[in-house]
Amino acid sequence: MELVVLVDEHNTPIGTADKDTVHTTDTPLHRAFSLFLFNSRNQILLTKRANAKKTFPGVWTNTVCGHLAPEETPVEAATRRLSEELHIRGVKIADFSPYRYRFADKNGIVENEICPIVIGYFDGDPVPDPKEVDDWKWVIWEEFIQDIRTHPSPYSPWCREEAEIVRTKLLRKDQETR
Repeated sequence: MELVVLVDEHNTPIGTADKDTVHTTDTPLHRAFSLFLFNSRNQILLTKRANAKKTFPGVWTNTVCGHLAPEETPVEAATRRLSEELHIRGVKIADFSPYRYRFADKNGIVENEICPIVIGYFDGDPVPDPKEVDDWKWVIWEEFIQDIRTHPSPYSPWCREEAEIVRTKLLRKDQETR
């Protein structure tokens, strides 16, 4: 059984719940993370969620999304899930930005998460777990940003919002270093 950490609006833990039972049409707020993995060619690794996933099946999203176990940090959870879902190990992952969202999929199942964005860098290809990922691709970052703006429907709603947060913060950092 995989536990998720239930929290209040201030991200204070208020309990735990079985991940398999927590996602419903009235999902309680819980902790998660979203990982954006880049390579040295300024590409992002996108994954297509497995059709067997309970929430948002078959949609493209950022590299890995998942839940924090009790006492786990977003970076620790991202490192663990990157290994489990894509068999990628040894990546340095860093905290990047806070984020919180609530979205319902086409079946009414709700994702309701405090979900910090974390980033990492990796040159290579994943070996996806088919229970988690149906497909993957490296996409040039700027082309990805343009695509989510002109063709948003293939992508998860959190991925679209988080990509804009990442783009804005990276642009700001780039301008500060000039």
